[in-house]
Amino acid sequence: MYARSLLVLIDGLGDDPIPAWDGLTPFERAEHPHMDRLAAQGKLEEVSVCGQDLVPGSLTCILRLLGVPKEKIPANRAYLELLAEGRDVSEYEMVLRCNVISQDSAGRLVSFNGMGLTPRELREIAGLFNHFAHTIEFLHLSDYRNLLIMNRKKAVLDVLTAPPHESMGMVVDDLLADLKAASLEMKVFTQEADRLLQKYSRNDLRYRLYPWGASCRTEFPSFRTLHGMDGALVGQTEIVRGIGKALGMEVPPLQYCTADIDTDVREKLAVTRRMLARYPFVMTHFNGTDEAAHRHDYEGKARFISRIDREFLGPLLERGTDSLQIVICGDHVTSSVTGRHTRGKGPVLSAWISGTGTAAPVRGDDDLLEFIRKVGKQNG
Repeated sequence: MYARSLLVLIDGLGDDPIPAWDGLTPFERAEHPHMDRLAAQGKLEEVSVCGQDLVPGSLTCILRLLGVPKEKIPANRAYLELLAEGRDVSEYEMVLRCNVISQDSAGRLVSFNGMGLTPRELREIAGLFNHFAHTIEFLHLSDYRNLLIMNRKKAVLDVLTAPPHESMGMVVDDLLADLKAASLEMKVFTQEADRLLQKYSRNDLRYRLYPWGASCRTEFPSFRTLHGMDGALVGQTEIVRGIGKALGMEVPPLQYCTADIDTDVREKLAVTRRMLARYPFVMTHFNGTDEAAHRHDYEGKARFISRIDREFLGPLLERGTDSLQIVICGDHVTSSVTGRHTRGKGPVLSAWISGTGTAAPVRGDDDLLEFIRKVGKQNG
């Protein structure tokens, strides 16, 4: 029986101290007896994955955790989200992320996720743009998330439109000004979108499309090339599934999981067990912690951490797997106070949950990489 490694990635696990909780973070506030048990028999450290050389975000930090060299890490993630949908683009095309956002009567951004719209309305909005412009393809992903595919333009790729989830309170027209100046197509598209979405306005809220984060086709080394073994990635978030597909990992379908705190944790557990039976390395990703922090919902974030401990980790420990090492960590810090990603340190727990190994301390991203490589050597 070969050794196995499980990386449980709880997106945005680290946080700022919450004043209402006398300075406790959501991780410290959450109930996690199973993580505490692992910490007692293994190691619990504080680590910054992005360090000082990467912009804190899931794209950059997860690729670093999986061993992709810094020079291969793209600036934006839309292309990987497209791969998650089983699509690709040519070298002459580019992809942009496109949120449904809302602004107040003064034109200031008040939500990055179509706050106030029902799931049915979000699907209805996506249908408005299916065949909206012959030069721009609109691809709906889920909820407020969409992609735009169009001919490659260097001027658009060079524009660094601010992420909407980090731009609350700013004037939307100012945020999109550079993008519309760089592309007449984008200017016309957003103006027509504003006209079509007028009928959804309510309570001084106006809904708009917010294109951002343009990216193009990118080649990545495979996980096998990086580590000498195959692996699987269990997650529902588009960027995570796209990363897995770009690295040639198995990305199993999930029927009942979401990318938020209402996800089916037990389904994720069942699929993780199935992947551990096939591969020496598995990464299981939970995104709800990040989404809750962006909404400043520190209570929801703490409750979700408790659910992961109770519904995922507890049953996993009860029915162990031979020679399994586990690391539990975040990719970056997501502050429930500001709603933004930061470079701060977050908790990293490492332990053997079965077998006779001794958990090595994890004090930086190099140690996390060694955690993966060690299993590759054992099974090589």
